[in-house]
Amino acid sequence: MNSGEISNIDRIDRRILKILQQDGRISNLKLAETVALSPTAVLARVQRLTREGYILGYEARLNPLKLGAGMLVFVEVLLDHTTPNVFDGFKAAVHAHPEILECHMVAGGFDYLLKTRSADMAAYRQFAGNVLWQLPGVRETRTYAVMEEVKHSSHLPLG
Repeated sequence: MNSGEISNIDRIDRRILKILQQDGRISNLKLAETVALSPTAVLARVQRLTREGYILGYEARLNPLKLGAGMLVFVEVLLDHTTPNVFDGFKAAVHAHPEILECHMVAGGFDYLLKTRSADMAAYRQFAGNVLWQLPGVRETRTYAVMEEVKHSSHLPLG
């Protein structure tokens, strides 16, 4: 999907996406009532939006504090070489560690930005020593422990 594809959906599709983004568990009947269409028409639209990749899936948001993952840390990673095999090895290794929630290749003074979760600083230090610094190609890291999550959202602005 490219950035121009947003024009392939109409006002009702955008409204459906906005509602589903706020409540992925809404019933098809309630969704249909909210957008003033029949349940059959809404179901067809949701299936099309899913098939075309506008909807990637549904998941529950879990409370990290209650599940022993209250320490949020961002990590800048600088690789020792920027060759395809180093990138591939690093990316494959990142996928093997559930403590790494997100990994983004970035432009700038480092190669990747990681978002990690641990129980606390002691658990993060153990993770850093046993996993993070052992990832293929890692030359240097910079760690940013989060003191307060001011805003946390995965909702896209749909108007």
